[in-house]
Amino acid sequence: MPGEALLSSRLNRRGVVLGVSATALAACAGGGGKFINVYTARHDEADRALYGAFQEATGIEVRALFDGAEQLLERLRVEGDQTEADVFVSVDAGNLWQAKDAGLLQNVTTPALQEKTPAHLRDADGAYWAFAKRARGIVYRKDAVQAENVATMDALGTARFRQQVVMGSSVRQLSALAARIERLGADDARAWAAAVRANFAHDPQPSEIDLIKPIAAGDAQVSVCDYSDYVRMLRSDDAADRGAIAQVGFVFPDQAGAGAHVNICGAGVTTHTKRRDLGVQFLEYLVSDEAQAVLAPLSTEFPIRPEIAAAPDLAAAGAFKEENVPLDALGRHHAEAAQIFEDVGWN
Repeated sequence: MPGEALLSSRLNRRGVVLGVSATALAACAGGGGKFINVYTARHDEADRALYGAFQEATGIEVRALFDGAEQLLERLRVEGDQTEADVFVSVDAGNLWQAKDAGLLQNVTTPALQEKTPAHLRDADGAYWAFAKRARGIVYRKDAVQAENVATMDALGTARFRQQVVMGSSVRQLSALAARIERLGADDARAWAAAVRANFAHDPQPSEIDLIKPIAAGDAQVSVCDYSDYVRMLRSDDAADRGAIAQVGFVFPDQAGAGAHVNICGAGVTTHTKRRDLGVQFLEYLVSDEAQAVLAPLSTEFPIRPEIAAAPDLAAAGAFKEENVPLDALGRHHAEAAQIFEDVGWN
């Protein structure tokens, strides 16, 4: 299987099995005790704490297989009804929609899920449910750019920032462009992508954390990343990272218009799960007050409910207007967004 050689089996201090291969998951299936197998594209330490807390609360062991979303989706397709996966977790609504569209997720609706998950942060049919959210914004070098210069995403395509923009690869931009297609149409999205591409200082970077460093170094003036990437650098123990973050500012754009693009981290129960009830229980736990209290202080992402206190460095961002786009639009327009990026030579 793709990526399997990269995955090793290990136990964390809570006894949660992490990073096991698909072969190992199958081999463990006959063991005693309750467990669920989670295919996850999230690699945060916060999730490890969450899985441990779930086991302590329920006695159900979490066996997690970590890989990229594309690789996990392909694995689920290949495994079909022989899969050992019970739950699929992804950091992007577009990926979750693709899983649903391919028939890899089943619809699940319970009173607990409906009560704890805001309607705009879940699939209308119940195929996937958010348990965290992330917002995109503009990073700028403070000694060269004023916040008002980057009040909109459109500003990145203006003459003011000729050869002053660095961006991530198109893969990291797909859902945001898909949301723009939904709001303004494909022609507008194409024009925006072409204008921003014309302002590139150099080729796109694979990691959005790496976008902040050239801004700090003065190689360019503006970029786009998730606030979670900005927070990761804020929390870094590396003196160079702390020095870099001191040179830049972050703004949520389009506050007088559509609002900042927001995506989700979510999960769904696989179609061919052999432990459906446990998978549903796991989803209900992810959105529960208990789980959100475990996740929020550790995560670099925003809680799904306003009454849940975010970590201080997230709360410091203050209130901001969020883009109002149906989650399924991020999947429906995925292929069209990818084609636009290819047509304008983004990568």
